[in-house]
Amino acid sequence: MDTTAFQRWLDDYVQAWRTYDEEAIGALFSADASYRYHPWDEGDDVVEGRAAIVADWLEEKDEPGSWNAEYRPWAIDEDRAVAVGVSRYLAADGASVEREYHNVFLCRFDADGLCREFTEIFLRRSN
Repeated sequence: MDTTAFQRWLDDYVQAWRTYDEEAIGALFSADASYRYHPWDEGDDVVEGRAAIVADWLEEKDEPGSWNAEYRPWAIDEDRAVAVGVSRYLAADGASVEREYHNVFLCRFDADGLCREFTEIFLRRSN
């Protein structure tokens, strides 16, 4: 994994989130990937496998235009990569920010550039 490939993966992640296209979501993850929404997730709280990750993403969709997000690589060490960024949820006017989260993604990739381990850490910005 290098910075360019990781940025492309992050951009694809945002696009998959934006569209909720099943193929686009699946194209991000290896068949045996694990996805943690919190670093302390264990057991049944960890989403295991590409199909389960896709299904999980599709359970609770954010409305189109209700958010924006931007992430960038922060550190890469062989198959491990860390991203930082911000996710903002917008008010009904589509411009005012209602909630802002600062994000850290801990990722591990396989030889094909698919994410096989994903852990999300997010902190809500207080107003």
